[in-house]
Amino acid sequence: MSSTKPSAHRHSSSIDAVKTDNVNLERSSETAEALATRDYYTRYPNNWARIRELIREPAAEMLGTMILTLFGTAGNCQVVLSANTGVASSPKGDYLSLAIGWACGVGLGAWVSGGISGGHVNPVITVCSAIFRDFPWRKVPGYVLGQLIGAWLGAIIVFGNYFHAIDIVEGGKGIRTLKTGSLFGTFTLDYMPAANSFFDEFIGAFILLLVVFAVTDKRNAIPAGFVPLIVFLTILGIATSFGMQTGFAINPARDLGPRIMTAMVGYGRQVFNYRSQYWIWSPILGSFSGGVVACFIYDVFIYLGPESPINYPNETARRHIAHSKSVEGTLPSGSQDVQEV
Repeated sequence: MSSTKPSAHRHSSSIDAVKTDNVNLERSSETAEALATRDYYTRYPNNWARIRELIREPAAEMLGTMILTLFGTAGNCQVVLSANTGVASSPKGDYLSLAIGWACGVGLGAWVSGGISGGHVNPVITVCSAIFRDFPWRKVPGYVLGQLIGAWLGAIIVFGNYFHAIDIVEGGKGIRTLKTGSLFGTFTLDYMPAANSFFDEFIGAFILLLVVFAVTDKRNAIPAGFVPLIVFLTILGIATSFGMQTGFAINPARDLGPRIMTAMVGYGRQVFNYRSQYWIWSPILGSFSGGVVACFIYDVFIYLGPESPINYPNETARRHIAHSKSVEGTLPSGSQDVQEV
């Protein structure tokens, strides 16, 4: 009759089990206060961690919008400035490459910030999310400020990279006109009346927000990772179809941030006084109006979620819901489970 030796594996397993039991005993002996303290210092290992938690989402919007503006305004500069023979021997791009630059900027900006802040990178998306998707209004100012700062940063980085070429195109050092100011902010073409400029921005923002709300609708079954790609295609489509007349701002931060930057580096008040404050009624009001109308239409005809004002229950529905909850509250737990089954 052979004897069975205890294996090393069994022995180590027994030791591990004892160690685990000891750890569990130690944890169970910790007071609630001690657990809370440990969790606090795990979450906030230093002072910066506490500050970072407060600014993390707006900072993500800032970085995302900075990337958006970096690609977009740099594309503008490369295409337009390289057309001057004093800058380059041959043009380095055309309108399509300019459109691709903006589309890449928006797509990558949304990807960078998407997992942290939702990847709005546009005040219109932020405000419409607060109106129609229960996004907290208290977060809106921080998001919009982050987007505006990010757009300003992206624009001034690009200006610092291309200002020698801008001097050549302008015909001298420090000369600053709207010819190169339009590389950063948006300016409508001369033949466009105010109403048409407003409508042009309205259409672009309408298309963008309609697509964004459709692809982020959980009932539409679009994988979350595809959203930036779809936004890339949307911006590319808008740029190549509706971009010629006003420069397709469709994003107040993308226009206002670079516009402030140009005013600070020598372009002066002309960037704001252009066409009776064009920057207010077209890139800002046109974009917001188009976005709000698009979201309203999508929710009226498509969206089923309870957070939209379109789907708020009326008085009759509220009474029935309240009655159902009161009935459920009086049922024994077992009978409630049977009814649910």
